[in-house]
Amino acid sequence: MPRVSLHGLPIAITGASSGIGRATALACARAGMPVAIAARREDRLAEVVAEIDRGGGRAIAVRANVDDPEDCRRLVERTIDAFGSIYAAYANAGYGLEKPIHETTDAEARAIFETNFWGTLNTLRAALPPMLTSGRGHLLVCSSCLAKMGTPLHGFYSATKAAQDHVARAMRIELAGTGVFVSSVHPIGTRTEFTARKSEMNPERTPTRPPLMQDATVVADATVRCLRRPRGEVWTSLPARLLFALGCATPGLADRAMTRWMRRVNEGGG
Repeated sequence: MPRVSLHGLPIAITGASSGIGRATALACARAGMPVAIAARREDRLAEVVAEIDRGGGRAIAVRANVDDPEDCRRLVERTIDAFGSIYAAYANAGYGLEKPIHETTDAEARAIFETNFWGTLNTLRAALPPMLTSGRGHLLVCSSCLAKMGTPLHGFYSATKAAQDHVARAMRIELAGTGVFVSSVHPIGTRTEFTARKSEMNPERTPTRPPLMQDATVVADATVRCLRRPRGEVWTSLPARLLFALGCATPGLADRAMTRWMRRVNEGGG
């Protein structure tokens, strides 16, 4: 696809008060995009808006809970009211859960799907109609490298990320020719508040540490590159991408490797 000039093209980003969402908002603002940032913590959103303003960018904050479709529609409406249109929407809001499947309650499982999966759908469904009307747009979904393969202790989280990945791919094909592109982003372990949230969800277990870690700015910069030159999947680690591809191609080998890792975790080796 031809390179897109991002200057003046508005983007709405959910989960933008911290982590990948915050870093992406700052990166998009530096690229000249007006940014509408959404999350539940208004004080943190105000800090991000102030930082964008100091850098000469344009931003608004919208308090929103992606579990609520009305909040997502309001985010899109506020974006259009403030900037005249909406070019891109990044469904980034989500959280992690590190817990064995058999120890996870129905309430915990439903809650993570409500935010990670349904929150994504709420965001995409709100943003798509004005993009189809204008014949131009870009929908992005923050999935995960774990979308490609279920992993121990992260079964429900992986399931939500796989659901996001499948929806993004299907929409990408369904919307071909409309002018609206759909991308999925697949970060590896990222240094954010994510680990702290996992600890809160399961205080009895010390969270495992991913073997590969990166800064949120790495994901943000890769996302801006995708906005400039759209592609279906955004990966920030080639080794991780190849490792998961190998695991999918050789499930028996992957099972043995993950079983050994799980044994080390249970023995306290993380």
